[in-house]
Amino acid sequence: MDLRTHGPRKYPKSGLLLSSSGRGWASISAELRSHAKGVIPAIVPQQMEIVIAVNGRDDGLVRRSGDGKLQTTRPTTGTIWLAPIGVGDDKISITATLPEMLHLYLPSRQFETLADDYNLPKSPARSIQYLAGVEDEMIRQIGLSILSELVSETAAGRMLVETSSLMLAARLAQRYSDGWKATPPHSRHHRLDNVRLRRVLDYIEQNADKDISVQELANVACLSPFHFTRMFSAAMGMPPARFVSQQRLENAKTMLTDGKLALSEIAFNSRFSSQSSFNRAFRRATGMTPGEYQQQVR
Repeated sequence: MDLRTHGPRKYPKSGLLLSSSGRGWASISAELRSHAKGVIPAIVPQQMEIVIAVNGRDDGLVRRSGDGKLQTTRPTTGTIWLAPIGVGDDKISITATLPEMLHLYLPSRQFETLADDYNLPKSPARSIQYLAGVEDEMIRQIGLSILSELVSETAAGRMLVETSSLMLAARLAQRYSDGWKATPPHSRHHRLDNVRLRRVLDYIEQNADKDISVQELANVACLSPFHFTRMFSAAMGMPPARFVSQQRLENAKTMLTDGKLALSEIAFNSRFSSQSSFNRAFRRATGMTPGEYQQQVR
């Protein structure tokens, strides 16, 4: 089920260029918007909102008032704004058109997932600071990876987005919290030993044609999603989303070689929403279309 955002209510007059609506993302939502010169009224946000200037400008200003602060920022490319849950007086004034702004919406449960692992306060999402003009390369790269999935679907896209949302929540909790400090645990129960890793790899192999979430894999490993992602990446040299994507690509190659299924069925079994998305992803990975690959191996 898609995560509902407050974007349509907050930005009814902006241009919606891309949206994660209909993608089945449950841990984060994303919208790429263009904003004209004008005033954006305040609402009470139900998700943590992160805004990244993907294509900004240096000849305009963004003024916003919220949380008892007045902030003026030049919206150059890469600039970031943070709007925590519950800040209802977030009124925004834009002095020049902003071509491409990425809006990310994180629900409070993504922060609560980290709370037990890192001794966070009861409502960590409400402890993030209201900030403008943030320069954070990690947040920017996470945002760009989510934008890339918005632009072009991949085999393990939802899994990639789920992982990205956890990393984003962890970064915000680590660096932009107000008045508390995260304390990571040091327990052997947070390690991904060979037995747990083998269980996870077997699970992926047996369920590659189904929807797999990071939470499912973390449950198989008996770890929290955040720690599982870190431990799996260290063990395999790549994050779980990329590993699952590679597994699905290899399975697709086998199905193409067998020639028993139509391309549309192979696309569905590889967890793509359409054959065209499958074709694009397969070509990016192999340099040829599924049809060309099938002809080559026959």
